[in-house]
Amino acid sequence: MRLSTRIAIAVGLTTPLLVLAAGWLLVRLVADDLQTREDARLRERAAVAAPDARRLLRATAADRPAAVEQARERQMLTSGLDVGLRLVSPDGTVSSAGPQPGADAPLPVQAAPVPRTVRAGGENWRVLSTPIKGGRAGADGTLWVFSPDAASRAQIALVRSRVRRVALLAAPVSGLLAWAVATRVSRPLRLLQRRTSGLDPRCSATRLDHTPTGIAEVDDLARTLRTVLSRYDEQAARTAEALATARSFSAAASHELRTPLMSMQTNLEILTAHPELAADDRGQVLHDLRHEHARLLGLIVMLRELGRGDLIEAEAFGPVDLVDVLEASAADLRRRHPRARIEVTGVPGLYVRGWEPGLRIVLDNLLTNALVHGGGREGESGGSVEVALRVERVGESGGAVAVLTVDDRGPGVPDRLRDKIFERFHRRPDSPGSGLGLTLVAQQVALHGGRIRVLDRPDGPGARFEVRVPAQVDGVPDAATEVTLPPHRDWLIATAERSRVSGAEVPGPGVPGPGASVPHDFHKDGS
Repeated sequence: MRLSTRIAIAVGLTTPLLVLAAGWLLVRLVADDLQTREDARLRERAAVAAPDARRLLRATAADRPAAVEQARERQMLTSGLDVGLRLVSPDGTVSSAGPQPGADAPLPVQAAPVPRTVRAGGENWRVLSTPIKGGRAGADGTLWVFSPDAASRAQIALVRSRVRRVALLAAPVSGLLAWAVATRVSRPLRLLQRRTSGLDPRCSATRLDHTPTGIAEVDDLARTLRTVLSRYDEQAARTAEALATARSFSAAASHELRTPLMSMQTNLEILTAHPELAADDRGQVLHDLRHEHARLLGLIVMLRELGRGDLIEAEAFGPVDLVDVLEASAADLRRRHPRARIEVTGVPGLYVRGWEPGLRIVLDNLLTNALVHGGGREGESGGSVEVALRVERVGESGGAVAVLTVDDRGPGVPDRLRDKIFERFHRRPDSPGSGLGLTLVAQQVALHGGRIRVLDRPDGPGARFEVRVPAQVDGVPDAATEVTLPPHRDWLIATAERSRVSGAEVPGPGVPGPGASVPHDFHKDGS
C-alpha cells in the first residue's frame, strides 16, 4: 500500500472521530447553555410573580371577597404566561395555571432556590420552588414555577444529528484531501525511489544523484542511501581484494611448494628404494628432508602472515611499546642462536599506535635476515647484529618519529638488487629462507604509516636497514586516535608495484606515507 493511501485512510478514520469528540463536547456545552438560560427565565418569572402570590395568600387567609381573590389571582398568573405557576398553601393548592405536570407528580420535598428536573407523564420538567411569607398565620405558602424541557431536548437532538452528519461527510472528504496532499508532498520521495531503483551496484558504477528538496526526511534518507552505497562499494572492494588475495595465495603456494615437495618426494623414494644405503648417505638424505621440511613450513607460515596483513583492519591497532617488542624479539633470537652477538640500544617509553604482531614480524624478520647474512648461518661462527632505536622530531609541529636501525657485517646489498628485494619469492640462490621475509617487513611498515630503506653500514662493510614509523614520546597514544591504512593492500599479489620509494622523508605521526612507503636497498632475507 502506498504511503499516500495510508495517510488518506488514517486521516479518513481519524477525522470523524475528532468531529464526534468535538460534537460531543459541543452538545454538552449547548445543553448547559440552554439549561442555564431556562433556569434564569424561571428565576425571573418567580421573582415577578412572588408579590402577587403573597397578596393572593393574604386575601385567601383573610376570607376576602371572591372578586378580590380573583383579581389577585389574575395579577399573579399574568406575570407568568410563558411558564406554569402553582401556588400551594398549607391547606392545599390555591391557584395554578400554565403548562405543568399533574397534581400527582412527585415534586421536591423541600423548596429550594435551585431549579431541578422532575419527570412526570413521560416528560421532563424544570421546576423552581420559591417560599412565600404572608406575614400572618395561614398566609404562608410555596410558589412553584414549571417549564417543559422538550424544547431544550429538541435543540440538543438537532445538534447531535448535525454533528453525526458532519462526521459522516468528513470521512470521505478528509480522506480525499489527505490523499491529494500526501501525493503532492510525497512526490520527492517517489522521485528518490525511482532514482534508487535504477541503481545496481553489481553491474554499474552509477551512484545516487540527489538534489536537496528542503524536506528533511527525504534529504536524510538520500544521505543514508549514499552512505550505504559507499559502504557497499568499500566492502565490495575489500571482498574483491580478499578474493584476489586468496587466489594469489593459492597460486603462489602451489608454485612455491612444488619444488620442496618434489625434493622431499625424491629423497623419500631414495630411502624406500635403497634400504641398504650407507649410513653417511642416509644421514645426508635425512638432513635434506629436514631442511626441505623446515623450508616448507616457513613458506606456509610466511604466506599466512602476508595474507593476514592484507586483511587487517584499523580496529586491531592500539598503543605498543616498541622497546618491549624489540627486547622480546632479540631475546628470542638469542635463544635460537646462542653464539650470535646481538647488541640492542633503545629509548624507553617509546610508543607507537600499531598492531603488535605486525611490529614483531618486522623486528623478527629484520634481525633474522641480518644475522643470516652477517655470518650466522648454521655451520659458521656466530654472526653479529647491532640494533638501535631512537626518536627524532619532525616538522614545526614537533611530531615524533621512531627510527630503528639494524646493522650487520655481511657483504651488503648491491645497488642493482635494491629494487627487487621486497618482491615476493625473490631470494639469493643459496638463501635458506622463503623469499617472503622482507615482503612481510615492507607490508607491515606500510601498514604503520612508515618507511624503510636499505643503506650501507656507516662504519664498515655490511648493510643497514632503517625503519621510520610515527611515534609518541609524551605518553601512551590515545586509543581513540583514528588509524589510516593504505587504500590498497594486496602485498600478496603485487608487492613490487608499491615498493618504489627510496630515501624519502617520513611524514608526521599518524600520517601514512605515499604509496607503499618502502624504499629499497636491502639484501633478501633468510626468513
